[in-house]
Amino acid sequence: MKITLTFLVLLLLITVVYAQEVDSTAQPEIFEFEWAGEKTTMQKYFIVFLKSGSERSQSQEESMKLQQEHLAYLGGLYEDGIINLNGPTDGQTDIRGFSVYNVATKEEAKRLAKNDPMAKAGRLAVEVHPWWLAKGSGVK
Repeated sequence: MKITLTFLVLLLLITVVYAQEVDSTAQPEIFEFEWAGEKTTMQKYFIVFLKSGSERSQSQEESMKLQQEHLAYLGGLYEDGIINLNGPTDGQTDIRGFSVYNVATKEEAKRLAKNDPMAKAGRLAVEVHPWWLAKGSGVK
C-alpha cells in the first residue's frame, strides 16, 4: 500500500512538472518604456547561435540530405511564427548561423533548436542567449 501511494504521488508530481514545461499558453516577457518620446514595448527573444558541431564525419550525400532537412525544419518554424530572423554567417568562424526565436522561455528555444536535424546529427551545436528587442522590430 505504501509503495502504491508513493508511486501515485510521484506520478502526480511528474504530471504537474511536465504540464508546466509544455504550457503552450506561456507568453514572452515584455515591458513598456519610452524612448525618444515614443512608447515602446520591449520583448525578450532568444538568439540561437548554431555553431560547428563535433560530429562532421557524415558523407557528402548525408550532409546534403541533413542540410535540406535543416532548411525545411527552420523554414517550418519561420512559417509558424516561432523564428523571426534566420540565416547563415559567412562561415569564417565556428558560428555557422543564427536564428531569433519568438518563444516564452530559453528552455523552449533550446528544445526547438536541438530538434533541428543538423543538431540531432551533431553537425551543429546550439547556444541560446536571451535578447531584448523592441517588439515588431526588423532589419531595415
